Amino acid sequence: MARRAAGGTGGSGRSGGSDRSGGSGGSGGSGVKRARPPEVRLPPLVAYGGGGLEPDGDYDGLEFAEADFAGQDASGARFMDCALTGCALDETRLRNARFLDSVLTGVRGVGTNLSEATLRDVEFVDARMGGVQLHGSTLERVVIRGGKIDYLNLRMANLRDVVFEGCVLAEPDFAGARLERVEFVDCALKRADLTNATLVDVDLRGAAEVDIARGVERLAGAVISTAQLLDLAPVLAGQMGIRVEG
Repeated sequence: MARRAAGGTGGSGRSGGSDRSGGSGGSGGSGVKRARPPEVRLPPLVAYGGGGLEPDGDYDGLEFAEADFAGQDASGARFMDCALTGCALDETRLRNARFLDSVLTGVRGVGTNLSEATLRDVEFVDARMGGVQLHGSTLERVVIRGGKIDYLNLRMANLRDVVFEGCVLAEPDFAGARLERVEFVDCALKRADLTNATLVDVDLRGAAEVDIARGVERLAGAVISTAQLLDLAPVLAGQMGIRVEG
């Protein structure tokens, strides 16, 4: 049963965003617009009383600590001003769910289904996840900081004002997605798929590693460093049919 907050204990105010993301709409000196960080300031929270999640549940002002939601169905649920800390989300069904003004710290799970979900003003911190389904989702003013996510599926998703910071993304799938004002800061991007993706004001210069498996030609609309251009040169040459010899 969903429970709504009514004052209570356990909450702490918190603000999100990376220092690099800075103010809204800045240029960073290169003409690329900077991502606007989320502004998450949690009210005093009420500890979640336990029990399972529910489809279309309404969770407001709650603190979920070390909860095991593996295999549960919370499709269409709304999480507003919530903190999820150390929760297990293995095979949890959150299709069409909405996470608004919330912080998820140390969550873990394989096969979490967040397809067509909405994440707005959200912080993910130190997540350890694999096979997360976020296809067709909307991410706006989101920071994903630290941790590792394997096989992240963002096909046909809409990302606006998103920062990936200090995390490892192994084989992320951005095929058909739209990325606008997205930054990669100290982030390892391994074997990414950009097939048919649209990039607008995407800043890859701060990434620790940029490895594009498919869709390298879709980097139009992104800004990269000189060193990254040299690293990507063999892939770009192959895409353009250029033979490099000698």
